[in-house]
Amino acid sequence: MIWLQFAILLGAILLGARMKGIGLGVMGMVALAIYIFVFRMRPAEPPIDVMLIILAVVTTAATLQAAGGMDYLVRLAEKILRSKPALIVLLGPLVTYIFTLFAGTAHITYSLLPIISEVSIKKRIRPERALSISVIASHLAITASPISAATAAMLTILNGKITLLNILKVCVPATLVGVLAGVVVCWKKGKDLNKDPQFLEKMKDPEFAESINADVTSTQAPLLPGAKTSVLIFALAVLFIVLVGAFPAIVPSFGQGAGNLAVDASGHIKMAAVIELVMLAAAAAIILCCKTTTTAVAKASLFTSGGQAVVSIFGVVWMSATFMQTNTSMIEHTLGDMVRSAPWTFAIALFLLSILLFSQAATTKALMPLGVSLGIIPPHLVAMFPAVNGDFVLPGYPTLLAAINFDRTGSTHIGRFLVNHSFMIPGLVSVAVAVATGFWLIGVLG
Repeated sequence: MIWLQFAILLGAILLGARMKGIGLGVMGMVALAIYIFVFRMRPAEPPIDVMLIILAVVTTAATLQAAGGMDYLVRLAEKILRSKPALIVLLGPLVTYIFTLFAGTAHITYSLLPIISEVSIKKRIRPERALSISVIASHLAITASPISAATAAMLTILNGKITLLNILKVCVPATLVGVLAGVVVCWKKGKDLNKDPQFLEKMKDPEFAESINADVTSTQAPLLPGAKTSVLIFALAVLFIVLVGAFPAIVPSFGQGAGNLAVDASGHIKMAAVIELVMLAAAAAIILCCKTTTTAVAKASLFTSGGQAVVSIFGVVWMSATFMQTNTSMIEHTLGDMVRSAPWTFAIALFLLSILLFSQAATTKALMPLGVSLGIIPPHLVAMFPAVNGDFVLPGYPTLLAAINFDRTGSTHIGRFLVNHSFMIPGLVSVAVAVATGFWLIGVLG
């Protein structure tokens, strides 16, 4: 019976991934309905906490975008990238990493990818090198960001056993080392443009050659009046969240009692609730102080992306959690001995599931509780956290497709066999090195 149930789960994920957008969410609900009404499976707890985190963070990021703060950040990044064009393969991923770390979502990188591609082309550096590792860097940063939904899910699952600071002091350096390992792999990836037969053939077309060689003059519109102020407000909100994670005594504690979504049984405010209220309060401050409107926020592209993410998380995680809950004993019996003797093998399971779910938060929420029930200690789970970044394996994630479309030379590509694409090698190397570094840091830090 478990194999039939698993086939339904897998089918829903594959079909939902082909539908894109909210496809994963709605197909997850179809599978969940089959589980409940056909197999009489008891539904698990829906992932309300992760959904609220995504909604809060994305709303605030969309407010930042509507106030012009995102444009201001992009212009700062453009100055950095254009200042040292020969180092674009290094600077590109570092900038996208920092942006995602700051914003908690990889969707912020869409504005950076065309700049990275253009700088590479002008310097005749193969754009595939910088674009591929830049996308991977933005994904890894999600598992190091203090305000990402994936990090919040980890805190919720390991509530009371690990702090935000414990996660950051391992995952930030581990993912950075992983990104640098990917940079090394990509530094000489493929042929230089001046030696690439496909590019040289395209340059025979006068129109294409003119577009490549033309000097791009900046015709940027003036920044909105509150752009810089909005960035400051957002930064202060992120800083406050990090401080609360490091010093929980900052927030009030209440007496013991029944826990809820905001307060645990011991009376402490949950970190997820702190992120939600601080982020939305920051959104209110940006709207009030930076002369933007709620209508502009609702129309922002980040807000639309966040809405799709919430629906996807809702369906696919609820479906996966119900499957795991029903079959926990069999799964623990099958995997228990192997995982207890070699905890790192659980990272493989995290990576494989993330390939299908296309979401770090969904993978964390769906599978990390199993790691806890298998007896894996919290520090080891933190070391394995970057393994949930397998969403690059199947080239359907929006950031991958955007990078391919922004590369006018065609060097960033999807291979003939689907998985032999530009992001595969840097992605595998970066994630593997990040997890290995995480385990090393756990041993050093104790």
